[in-house]
Amino acid sequence: MTTKKTTTPQQQKLEIKASDEVLKGEYANAVNIFHTGEEFVLDFMNIFPPTGTLNARIIVSPGHYKRMLAAMQENLKQYESGFGEVKYSEGPKPLIGFRDR
Repeated sequence: MTTKKTTTPQQQKLEIKASDEVLKGEYANAVNIFHTGEEFVLDFMNIFPPTGTLNARIIVSPGHYKRMLAAMQENLKQYESGFGEVKYSEGPKPLIGFRDR
C-alpha cells in the first residue's frame, strides 16, 4: 500500500492510499461518456478486436467533471508546449457494446 500526500486548496494535508495494483494502472484506448441530470459516467475500455474489456467505470458530478476537463486541457497544453502538437488518434472501427459474461 502506497500513501501519497497532496495539498488541497485550503492547504490541508490529505493522505491518499492506493494499493500497488491500482498504482500499476490500466491501459485504455477508448472511453464511452454519457450523462444524466446528476452525473457523468466514464467507461474506460481496452479495445483489441475481436473483443474488448471494460477497465473502469468512473462516475462524477457535473461540477467535478468540468473541473477534470479543465485540468486535462491544461495538462495537454503543457504537454504540447514541451513535445509538440498531439494528433487525434483513430477511434475503434467496430460498434462497441457490452455483453454479460
